Amino acid sequence: QVQLVESGGGLVQPGGSLRLSCAASGSIFSINAMGWYRQAPGKQRELVARITSGGSTNYADSVKGRFTISRDNAKNTVYLQMNSLEPEDTAVYYCQGIISETPIATFRIYWGQGTQVTVSS
Repeated sequence: QVQLVESGGGLVQPGGSLRLSCAASGSIFSINAMGWYRQAPGKQRELVARITSGGSTNYADSVKGRFTISRDNAKNTVYLQMNSLEPEDTAVYYCQGIISETPIATFRIYWGQGTQVTVSS
């Protein structure tokens, strides 16, 4: 059983910063890519940022230059540093991991429970 647990969400004023963390635990053999998605009310879930096991990253155009994704492979943890936050960044942020549980298992997609980020004055 694999679990992803996010932390670090909250209320912040426009222009402020937050750092999200997501720790993967349980029966983990290998983690491929990890990423952050978000879903605002009435909108579809969208990719925010993604990082591969080798450290390659990609970002949504709307967050480039403001958000930075990083990972600590030893801790099975991914981070999202969010700077210059805007009201449009308000959403529930979900962590995603592409993980295999054994050497012969296929990689599967796992999701965290989500953490609320609200940007408001």
